[in-house]
Amino acid sequence: QVHLVESGGGLVQAGGSLRLSCAATGINFKIYAMNWYRQAPGKQRDLVARIDSGGKRDYADLVAGRFHIARDNNRNTVYLQMNSLEPEDTAIYYCNTKNRGSDVWGRGAQVTVSS
Repeated sequence: QVHLVESGGGLVQAGGSLRLSCAATGINFKIYAMNWYRQAPGKQRDLVARIDSGGKRDYADLVAGRFHIARDNNRNTVYLQMNSLEPEDTAIYYCNTKNRGSDVWGRGAQVTVSS
Protein backbone atom coordinates (compact mmCIF):
# COMPACT_ATOMS: atom_id res chain seq x y z
CA GLN A 1 0.00 0.00 0.00
CA VAL A 2 1.29 3.42 -0.97
CA HIS A 3 1.58 6.12 1.68
CA LEU A 4 2.69 9.72 1.38
CA VAL A 5 3.39 11.74 4.52
CA GLU A 6 4.03 15.48 4.39
CA SER A 7 5.89 17.49 7.01
CA GLY A 8 7.40 20.93 7.42
CA GLY A 9 4.38 23.21 7.21
CA GLY A 10 3.82 26.09 9.58
CA LEU A 11 3.38 29.82 10.03
CA VAL A 12 5.82 32.23 8.44
CA GLN A 13 5.91 35.95 7.76
CA ALA A 14 5.74 37.29 4.23
CA GLY A 15 9.14 37.13 2.59
CA GLY A 16 10.15 34.09 4.62
CA SER A 17 10.92 30.53 3.64
CA LEU A 18 9.70 27.04 4.44
CA ARG A 19 10.68 23.59 3.25
CA LEU A 20 8.12 20.84 2.92
CA SER A 21 9.05 17.17 2.85
CA CYS A 22 7.06 14.18 1.63
CA ALA A 23 8.15 10.68 2.56
CA ALA A 24 6.85 7.87 0.35
CA THR A 25 6.46 4.20 1.22
CA GLY A 26 5.06 1.27 -0.73
CA ILE A 27 6.42 2.25 -4.13
CA ASN A 28 9.67 1.99 -6.08
CA PHE A 29 10.10 5.69 -5.50
CA LYS A 30 12.85 6.38 -8.03
CA ILE A 31 10.66 5.54 -11.03
CA TYR A 32 7.72 7.73 -10.00
CA ALA A 33 7.01 11.33 -10.90
CA MET A 34 6.14 13.29 -7.76
CA ASN A 35 3.95 16.34 -7.48
CA TRP A 36 3.09 19.09 -5.01
CA TYR A 37 -0.40 20.57 -5.11
CA ARG A 38 -2.01 23.24 -2.95
CA GLN A 39 -5.55 24.16 -2.02
CA ALA A 40 -6.56 27.45 -0.47
CA PRO A 41 -9.91 27.81 1.35
CA GLY A 42 -12.78 27.91 -1.12
CA LYS A 43 -10.52 27.24 -4.10
CA GLN A 44 -9.67 24.23 -6.22
CA ARG A 45 -6.57 22.12 -5.73
CA ASP A 46 -3.86 23.28 -8.12
CA LEU A 47 -0.56 21.79 -9.22
CA VAL A 48 2.38 23.75 -7.83
CA ALA A 49 5.43 21.75 -8.91
CA ARG A 50 6.37 18.44 -10.45
CA ILE A 51 9.54 16.39 -10.75
CA ASP A 52 9.75 13.33 -12.95
CA SER A 53 11.89 10.24 -12.47
CA GLY A 54 14.71 11.80 -14.48
CA GLY A 55 14.73 14.97 -12.39
CA LYS A 56 12.94 17.22 -14.89
CA ARG A 57 11.07 19.97 -13.04
CA ASP A 58 7.98 21.99 -13.89
CA TYR A 59 6.40 24.82 -11.93
CA ALA A 60 3.16 26.74 -11.90
CA ASP A 61 3.66 30.29 -13.14
CA LEU A 62 2.67 31.72 -9.75
CA VAL A 63 5.59 30.03 -7.96
CA ALA A 64 8.27 29.82 -10.67
CA GLY A 65 11.48 31.43 -9.47
CA ARG A 66 10.42 31.25 -5.80
CA PHE A 67 9.81 27.53 -5.22
CA HIS A 68 12.17 24.65 -5.90
CA ILE A 69 11.26 20.96 -6.02
CA ALA A 70 13.84 18.27 -5.43
CA ARG A 71 13.95 14.55 -4.72
CA ASP A 72 16.22 12.21 -2.78
CA ASN A 73 15.76 8.70 -4.14
CA ASN A 74 17.90 7.26 -1.32
CA ARG A 75 15.44 8.62 1.24
CA ASN A 76 12.27 8.12 -0.85
CA THR A 77 11.52 11.76 -0.20
CA VAL A 78 10.48 14.74 -2.28
CA TYR A 79 10.97 18.31 -1.08
CA LEU A 80 9.46 21.68 -1.83
CA GLN A 81 11.64 24.64 -0.91
CA MET A 82 9.47 27.75 -0.77
CA ASN A 83 11.14 31.16 -0.73
CA SER A 84 9.84 34.74 -0.82
CA LEU A 85 6.54 33.51 0.51
CA GLU A 86 3.48 35.69 0.06
CA PRO A 87 0.13 35.69 1.89
CA GLU A 88 -1.38 34.32 -1.32
CA ASP A 89 0.70 31.16 -0.84
CA THR A 90 -1.38 30.29 2.23
CA ALA A 91 -2.91 26.87 1.59
CA ILE A 92 -2.79 23.21 2.45
CA TYR A 93 0.02 21.64 0.45
CA TYR A 94 -0.43 18.05 -0.73
CA CYS A 95 2.08 15.53 -1.98
CA ASN A 96 0.84 13.41 -4.88
CA THR A 97 1.80 10.65 -7.22
CA LYS A 98 0.00 8.25 -9.53
CA ASN A 99 0.12 4.54 -8.81
CA ARG A 100 -1.39 2.18 -11.40
CA GLY A 101 -3.35 5.07 -12.88
CA SER A 102 -4.85 6.24 -9.58
CA ASP A 103 -3.94 9.35 -7.63
CA VAL A 104 -2.32 8.89 -4.25
CA TRP A 105 -2.45 11.82 -1.83
CA GLY A 106 -0.89 12.66 1.45
CA ARG A 107 -2.93 14.24 4.23
CA GLY A 108 -1.48 17.65 3.54
CA ALA A 109 0.59 20.25 5.36
CA GLN A 110 -0.80 23.64 6.31
CA VAL A 111 1.26 26.63 5.22
CA THR A 112 0.19 30.03 6.52
CA VAL A 113 1.92 33.21 5.43
CA SER A 114 1.17 36.34 7.47
CA SER A 115 1.42 39.83 6.03
